[in-house]
Amino acid sequence: MEIVLYVILGILIIAILWLIAIYNGLIKLRNRADEAWSDIDVQLKRRYDLIPNLVETVKGYATHERELFEKVTRARASAMSAKGIEEKGKAENMLSDTLKSLFAVVENYPDLKASDNFAKLQDELSDTENKIQASRRFYNGQVRDFNTKTEIFPNNMVASWIKFKKYEFFETGENEKENIEVKF
Repeated sequence: MEIVLYVILGILIIAILWLIAIYNGLIKLRNRADEAWSDIDVQLKRRYDLIPNLVETVKGYATHERELFEKVTRARASAMSAKGIEEKGKAENMLSDTLKSLFAVVENYPDLKASDNFAKLQDELSDTENKIQASRRFYNGQVRDFNTKTEIFPNNMVASWIKFKKYEFFETGENEKENIEVKF
């Protein structure tokens, strides 16, 4: 009888340790995904801070492009106020499109392209865009790992019991997937 009690107690202890290990693994992956999202936020903040300076620099040269400046400003405000991963992704893609339009207009102003201030801002923005892309890839990798861990058996039972929800990937907009048309 005593041996049966020890076996049952041993099985119970192993089950509890197994649950603790799964829970701690899920928490670790969730925290990594949250940290990765925070990295994206940091880079987006940097981008938001650069855009007004860039717009003001271009305004000095391209005074008749008012509609474009307003569009960039609206896109920036929309991106800054977006909530949730999906809404944030759509707003960021819209902001990227308006920035592309801004740089297309710059092509019409050789003096602006030659400006040191503009060149520095453009380099900073380009660097920030690269960091955003790297942060997005890192975030999506963390999301993949977390979602996989929460979906595989037997972790899925523990994850649903604790009410862990899947994370959404930070996806590229459809317009960013299109081929760029180059004309000579």
